[in-house]
Amino acid sequence: MPPLPAHLPPPPAHAPARTPVLEWLRTPRPAAEPGIWRLGHRPRPDEEPELVPARRLFAGALISLLSGWLLWSLLWNGYLGRYWLWPLLVLTPDSWRTDAETWATASYSYYALVGGGLLIFFARVGHLPEIWRRYALRRKAAPPPPPAQGADPADWPELRAAGLDDTARSLAAATRDGSLGDVDYARISRAWQGVRARPERLAAFTDAVRIQGAAACAHPSGVRDLPVRTATHDLAVGQVRIGTAADHPRNPYARRTTGVALEPALLGTSLLAVGPAGAGKTVRLVRPVVESLCLQALANRAAVVAVTSHGTALAPDAAFDVVVSVGRSDSTHDLDLYGGADDPDEAARILAEALVGDLVADTRRAATALAQLIGPYQAAHGHYPGVPALRELLDGAPEALAALRAAVAHDPAQLRELDARARQAERGDEVGVLLAERVAFLDRPAFASFFRTDVRTGQFSLRTLAHPLRVRVDLPERGHAEAARIVSRLLLAQFAEAALARTDRSFFACLVLDDATYTVTAESVRALQRLRSAHAGAVLALRSLEDVPEHLRGPLLGAVGCRMAFAGLTPWDGGRFAETWGTEWVQTRDVTNRQIISDEPLTKALHFMRRLVTGRAATAEAVTVREVERQRWSASDLAHAVPAGHAVLSLTTVGGEHTPPLLVDLRG
Repeated sequence: MPPLPAHLPPPPAHAPARTPVLEWLRTPRPAAEPGIWRLGHRPRPDEEPELVPARRLFAGALISLLSGWLLWSLLWNGYLGRYWLWPLLVLTPDSWRTDAETWATASYSYYALVGGGLLIFFARVGHLPEIWRRYALRRKAAPPPPPAQGADPADWPELRAAGLDDTARSLAAATRDGSLGDVDYARISRAWQGVRARPERLAAFTDAVRIQGAAACAHPSGVRDLPVRTATHDLAVGQVRIGTAADHPRNPYARRTTGVALEPALLGTSLLAVGPAGAGKTVRLVRPVVESLCLQALANRAAVVAVTSHGTALAPDAAFDVVVSVGRSDSTHDLDLYGGADDPDEAARILAEALVGDLVADTRRAATALAQLIGPYQAAHGHYPGVPALRELLDGAPEALAALRAAVAHDPAQLRELDARARQAERGDEVGVLLAERVAFLDRPAFASFFRTDVRTGQFSLRTLAHPLRVRVDLPERGHAEAARIVSRLLLAQFAEAALARTDRSFFACLVLDDATYTVTAESVRALQRLRSAHAGAVLALRSLEDVPEHLRGPLLGAVGCRMAFAGLTPWDGGRFAETWGTEWVQTRDVTNRQIISDEPLTKALHFMRRLVTGRAATAEAVTVREVERQRWSASDLAHAVPAGHAVLSLTTVGGEHTPPLLVDLRG
């Protein structure tokens, strides 16, 4: 099939430079807290060291050196006596004093020793080492330490330890000559982990490496990298860098200026991002995450479904295995309306969630009504009804119902289903009318070639997430906003079912919704919590929590483990985040300064010198220290104190580790 036209993202202002594979492998990755960019990370102290102000530091150093010079001058000129020469006279033999040259050498050596000692003493008193460290030395990134003998990752030590010397030698040569990239390294490492779990695959693994080299164990598409990268990735641990923790008092000192990254261990608890249009949700968050998951899919470590609107510069078509453009005639793939479900009840439950999940708190009646129709239809035709046929049945068209009844006349069970549907259609609160109205949004000429059930060619079903796959679904928001929301809810419901039904959960599965407006339902909130145990997660981006039903806003924030509030958040949205993040105990210091006034001339002179050195008048301080409880981030702070290009992010791993809310510079 011909590929879809590529929707290329705009080139980044500063494209991330690729680190050579050899250097990338040898760079240390120390263990760190969740969300820290581990590649080359340098741990910081937990507490901020107390730094002397520059003015006081230089003034103290000057006074100290002048004092040392004065003391040495007094000693040298004999104003303080000759007692300081006593060690020289005692420790040297008398014969040296008769030899002028020897005595001069000994004397000046002693003078240098005493003078050097005084210089070192007064330099330390004046904090000269601190001045040198702070202003003279420039911090430079230290090169990665050389690996220990036999532990160079480029030599594939795990394979050598298993006795596969030839295989390790072949891969090491490919690593050093640059033909093996970071995706190849991650993919082959993943294959080796599979061999360790299932030793019967060892022969196939060694043969693949021997024949194909760096291209061994390739992704089914045969692709070994993405056509373009806009973010910085570390595939050794599956991280993508999204920013830098701001050097801000709100952030813990140990986290300031450190890189902030996302990985499957965090996305497995799902992520909710809220911010107005233009805040950077797509460019700074969704695009890097999708790009990272696509790279991990090429390494056979993940499966990703990215849902966005037509024209969004998320990633080029070549970055995906499947591109579904709903409502476009040039789309190469159709979308399975029923998610590949074999059971009519399961198919009806998923479809009911998509159609009316945002309107009713309980979709069981709607699911029952759908099952009473699609079950007999499948029994009669061997497939589920398409959108036009389903709309006719829900509308109660006499001809359609009569034809269906005649087709299942030989099956009493299906006839009972149709009879029950006919009785319920006579009730005043009949849910079929609402279902028919919602199905009508999909029964439009623009979607005539979509959601077909009578053919299977070119149809995409989320059941295929049993394999590492890269999928992008483009929604027709312009002119078909309600249909786009129905499809979004449909994909979220199908993804939850497919992720939980997977038999192979060794790779991570993720659904990314670039716009989750009116997509969150009561059932989807419960599904988000269940995804953690299935090695799966979801990323939901919203312009405002107002796009979520009011009774679900709190449960949604509680169901996800990672929460992100972008700059420009409204105060009422900020209040929800502030309530979720809770409070913390902080130590506050109340300082009361009282200026000291003295009439004594000597005291006045000392106070004048102090003011000259420190720039402050002599005062007496009364300090009161107490513990108070305050919100980590208040609604007002989130609405007005988050700079543009920043976001407040809290993270939780699947294992339960969590970080406090951090102010993140998404441009760093």
